[in-house]
Amino acid sequence: MHGPAAAGWLLVALCVATGGYCLLRMRSGVAEQRRWAGSEALMGFGMAVMAVPAAVLPPPRWVWTVYAAVFGGAALYTVVRSRIPAYRAHGTHHLLGILAMVYMAGAMAAAPGGAHGAHTAAGAPLITGALLIYYAGYVLWTGGRLLPLPVGAAPEAGGTAMVIGTGTATAGLRWGDRTELALACRLSMGIAMLAMLLTV
Repeated sequence: MHGPAAAGWLLVALCVATGGYCLLRMRSGVAEQRRWAGSEALMGFGMAVMAVPAAVLPPPRWVWTVYAAVFGGAALYTVVRSRIPAYRAHGTHHLLGILAMVYMAGAMAAAPGGAHGAHTAAGAPLITGALLIYYAGYVLWTGGRLLPLPVGAAPEAGGTAMVIGTGTATAGLRWGDRTELALACRLSMGIAMLAMLLTV
């Protein structure tokens, strides 16, 4: 967002790769993988656009208003979808992520000049701080779920379906069906969100 161009492009690449994998998950044969793949793809590509270095494409203020409206609509859709029992488990996290995107778009629109490259923070410190604490905890928790399990230990319910490093439980699965890759995808988005919030 407001950092050096090289770091900005690395963030763009990470978010595009994450969004692309989420699109792949939308075609998974595993229902659990498909449930939130679409909204995660939207988040990934949305963060990629938001992270484009300001020197390359400084958009006008109205772009961020449209951005906030798009993700505001996505937030309403998530609220409705979270009422379905199968979608309830991850609904709160997805809603918070989408609202964070609305918040960052609003902060950019309110920044001096309304430009993508404004170096003056326009976010509310309390909201930014709360989101930073949440995403720092989420990154640590998700990263912990990707650590190798002790030999013979069963994965927790809803966790990774393999012992990392052995590949025994994921042999033959398609790329879009692999639980550990979905976790890595969410971890990447959490890290990207942390990096972007630090500039708000």
